[in-house]
Amino acid sequence: MLGKRREDLYRIFETDQFLNDLYASVRSRAYKKTKSKIYPQIRSNPYYGKNIKKLKAYRPETWRYKLGDLRIFYEIEDNEKIISILAIDFRGNIYK
Repeated sequence: MLGKRREDLYRIFETDQFLNDLYASVRSRAYKKTKSKIYPQIRSNPYYGKNIKKLKAYRPETWRYKLGDLRIFYEIEDNEKIISILAIDFRGNIYK
């Protein structure tokens, strides 16, 4: 995050679906990793990273962050500089 001004960073919005997924199947340890590793990266550049991929055939445009067996789906609102975290679950469950 060096070199980024605070106003250049995206804000994170956690949807109710994300929070429900988090408490239903994923544990607090994963949430700590999400907050400490994933959020800083996507706040500064939500489009690019070795674990970031734009999903095909999703409308509106949806992005995926991979953390081990976990997948986090999010949408980006460039005009407002907001990232909406949509869902989190294990790889085998989230694509269903």
